[in-house]
Amino acid sequence: MSPSITRVILYVKDMAKVADFYQRHFGFRPLPSARKDWLELVSEVGGCAIALHQASVAQKSGSAVKIVFGVADVRGFKQLKEAAGLKFGSIHVAEGFEFSNAKDPAGNSIQISSRGLS
Repeated sequence: MSPSITRVILYVKDMAKVADFYQRHFGFRPLPSARKDWLELVSEVGGCAIALHQASVAQKSGSAVKIVFGVADVRGFKQLKEAAGLKFGSIHVAEGFEFSNAKDPAGNSIQISSRGLS
């Protein structure tokens, strides 16, 4: 039996700001939690959850992780989200798919990509 990735944990300084970002731009919704240092966000379409963990005072926010969101129409998604304030870099074309990179409010790298969807 092969394991599957169930969640990615991001250590962030401003949990509310980062949670709003993933809710507004990618349609994630928070799961109920009584903890103030933990918030799990899930997608309406399933897949891997994003868990936000309050970073300690000494801990650096942002990490060497890149979260990739699969979208069939990279150009259309980029245009829609840029109108809502999310700025992406250039669209790159590689071996039959497109992708574009951005950062979340905590400095974590994110990407939209059509890889494997076309």
